[in-house]
Amino acid sequence: QVQLVESGGGLVQAGGSLRLSCVASGNRLSIDAMGWFRQAPGKEREWVTTITRRGNINYAESVKGRFTISRDNAFTAVYLQMDSLKPEDTAVYYCATSLIRTSGWNYWGQGTQVTVSS
Repeated sequence: QVQLVESGGGLVQAGGSLRLSCVASGNRLSIDAMGWFRQAPGKEREWVTTITRRGNINYAESVKGRFTISRDNAFTAVYLQMDSLKPEDTAVYYCATSLIRTSGWNYWGQGTQVTVSS
């Protein structure tokens, strides 16, 4: 099993920045990819970005050029640098992991609230 703990959420004005962190514990060697998702009130959870163990990165079009995902060398933590934040970025942000030889996202964090005021 893998446990994930997010931190770094908060309240920020539009145009501001926040940096989220996600630390993994447990069977970290089995992690193949880590990603960030978000869920706004009344909306479905949506994918934001993914980084793989090999370093491949993808972003949703809505955050491309504003958000940056990074990882530590041991792939035990991922970070989400969010710049030029917009009110529509307001959501609970979740970290998730995909394990090797599996499909889909296997484990999720508890989420951290990001609120962007206009």
